[in-house]
This record gives sequence, C-alpha cells and structure tokens, in this order.
Amino acid sequence: MKGWGRSKIAIETVQSTAKSQRVAAHSHIKGLGLADDGTPEPVAAGLVGQLAAREAAGVIVELIKVKKMAGRALLLAGAPGTGKTALAMAIAAELGTKVPFAPLVASEVYSAEVKPTEILMESFRRAIGLRIKESKEVYEGEVMELTPQETENPLGGYGKTISHVVIGLKTTKGSKQLKLDPSIYEAMQKENIAVGDVIYIEASSGSVKRVGRSDRFSTDHDLETEEYVPLPKGNVHKKKEIVQDVTLHDLDLANAKPQGGQDIMSMVGQMIKPKKTEITEKLRGEINKVVNQYIDQGVAELVPGVLFIDEVHMLDIECFTFLNRALESTLAPIVIFATNRGVTPVRGTNVAAPHGIPVDLLDRLMIIPTLPYGKDDVAQILAVRARVEGLSFADDAIDKLADIGVSTSLRYAVQLLTPSSILAGINGHETVDMDDIEETNDLFVDAKTSGRTLAASEDGYLQ
Repeated sequence: MKGWGRSKIAIETVQSTAKSQRVAAHSHIKGLGLADDGTPEPVAAGLVGQLAAREAAGVIVELIKVKKMAGRALLLAGAPGTGKTALAMAIAAELGTKVPFAPLVASEVYSAEVKPTEILMESFRRAIGLRIKESKEVYEGEVMELTPQETENPLGGYGKTISHVVIGLKTTKGSKQLKLDPSIYEAMQKENIAVGDVIYIEASSGSVKRVGRSDRFSTDHDLETEEYVPLPKGNVHKKKEIVQDVTLHDLDLANAKPQGGQDIMSMVGQMIKPKKTEITEKLRGEINKVVNQYIDQGVAELVPGVLFIDEVHMLDIECFTFLNRALESTLAPIVIFATNRGVTPVRGTNVAAPHGIPVDLLDRLMIIPTLPYGKDDVAQILAVRARVEGLSFADDAIDKLADIGVSTSLRYAVQLLTPSSILAGINGHETVDMDDIEETNDLFVDAKTSGRTLAASEDGYLQ
C-alpha cells in the first residue's frame, strides 16, 4: 500500500504538456460563418448578426483567393463595438495560415526613429508572401552506420583529428554508404544524430536535418519523448521538392543587415542592440528585381496577403498620400481599413472628410458598413463569450447583461462577465444569476454614466 501511495503522488505531480491558450478579445472568432452558397448563418464560427457585412466579407475572401483583389482596399466603417476588428480577424481565419496577415494600429506608425511612411512600407512588405519551390538533391534514409575516421593531427601534438566520417543510410529500396566531410559530422553532433535516426543531407550545401527516430524502435510506452517516422521510400539519393514561405519584409531584413567582421569593433557592434534603421528604396528595388525573376522562371509564386490598419483616422495627410501611391504598386497587398469616426478633420489639415479619410483615397475603397447590435444579438454574443471563457451563466443573467449592453455598450457588458463570475464564487454558487449581475453592475460604472456624472458635478473636478 505504501508503494501505491508513492506512485499515486508521483502521478498527481505530473504536469500536463497541453499548451494553455490565453483568452483574448477575439479568441472565439474562427471564420465568417458562411454556408456553402455564401450566405451567412445567424450564429456561426464565433460571429453573431451583421449578416450583410459578413456576406460582403465572404465575397472579398473569394476575390483574395483567386488573386483578383491585389492593390485594392476595403473599409470597415461603423460605430464602436459593432464588430469591425472581429470581421477582419474572421477574414484572416478564412484565408488560413498560408496567406500573410499583418495587423497594424494606425498610431504605431509614429516613431522617433523612423518616418511614418517607412513603417507603412514595412507593413506593406510584411503582408506580401513569396512561396519559393526548390528542387534539391538529398541523401535520405535511416542511419545504419556512423563511423568517424581519425587521423594524426597535421599541426602536431598528441591529439587526433577526424579526417572523414562514414555513414550508412537505408531506405525501402536499398542502402548506400557515404564518405562525408568532417564539418558535416560536426553538424550531425549538433543535431544529436545517432544510429536508428531518419535524416536527410542536402547534396549542395551539406546541411543535415534530423526528421525523427525510425518507427522500428517504437515501444508500447504511453508517454514518449521521441517522434517516430517510417522508413523513407525510394532510393537513398533522390530529388526532393522543398517549399518555403517568406515575406518580402523578411528578404529586406536579411539583405539589409551588415555582415559582421572578425575585428573587435564588429563583434561589439553585433552584441549591442542596433537602432531601427530604414531600408533603402534602392535595396527594395533590387529585391523586387530578383523576386520578379524567380516568378518569371516559375521558381517562386507571389502570395498577396492582407494588411489590416485599425483606427485609420489616426493617419495624417502624408500617410494617406503615400497610401494612394502604394496601392497602385505592382507588388501591393490587400489593405483593410477600419474606423469608427464620422465626418472628422483629416489629421494634419483643417479639412473635414467622411471617416477622417481624404476623399480621393475614400473613392478607391470598397466600404462595408457594420450596424449596431440588437438585444438578441448582444445576448448571443455574451453567451458565446461566456462559453469561450469557461463561465456558467443562468439564462436570466444573460438576459439582464444583454439589457445592460443595449443601454450602455456591448464592450461594457462583455467586461462584466468575469467579475460577475468571481462574485458568484464569493457568494457560494458556480452559476452566475441575476443578483450577481446587479451587484457587479453596482460596483462598476460604464462610460456613459461616468460622462453624465462628470457633466452634473463639473465644479468638483479639475479642469
């Protein structure tokens, strides 16, 4: 019994390896929630209501997928809390992970180190993907033999050096013995390669990649630290197509970084965190030439992604002028703007314009309006959020919260979910009821009530 007690304690102290994901404002958004014919479901994929806006966003997604939307822009316009950012996140979810999605808040472009237009250009380049397909000659198989051959040190002394390494690789079709350079043996040691591992070696560069352990070594254990893979098919020496996804900004950065020398000043310069510097237009032009050559040769494929600029009214007239030109570029992503402003002055001018965007740029945009939510929609959204956050609410509590959301704002009602569940726990019950909601609402004040309080007692506050 004592032994059983010890083993039981040991099992209880084992921590789960499952990654816990933090619940954010839009964690529940999984897509646009459209049926096969493109019509929106009332409640689907984490989205509620906004049927016309979701259907229009579905058309935009199809345009992006068939590459007919590049260089165009979309504006999501609506009052605060009507789901503009949620729609943009849903578009990103529909496009999948292979299409670059670069989110940006307009106020991020203002920096003491770099011009706003440079930040915008970086974001443009980050939103354009390049899928490079390379056909490489590789040696692939399970390691059957790994024998380093030693020789006398040519520099003298008592130590010996490795002259070469003999490695035997096996596939389903046969086996092959290779004589490799000692530098490749060093790379193998870094990868911790041993007999029984499945590896591949690039013939051109000599780089070694460990794929996993051969599945003939797999055991019946419930917990394994190794990843077991089957024996590779075909010959040991073969051609393998490797697909790599990069963005144009990745290429810019890789070519903009100066290669450090071996002198002391270069080494110190590499250790000190460098200041953010602008990438020259000349360098970008050279990279564009190489990219176009790759595309013409069929080696690479351009993947126009999505640049999402939230709070676009915070950009100034210089940024808007830059956007006019950038949208006409041959290498331009799909740009989605979002704003909650009505007629307001364009930043940097005294001219009032719809949404705070100059009329000439506004004329280029396809505009999707988002409408305020009704009580039923607010109740559905609150129920979805409660489910995502793992909270239990009674039906009358959700109904009460929906009333609060309609009279104040949806965001305020969503923010009351977690505090009310904590109060319910203090009051001794797991499910949140209407009394918990009322108690929580009495503890906190929404923005509208706060504004009315300030207006009524203006003299009591500093101006």
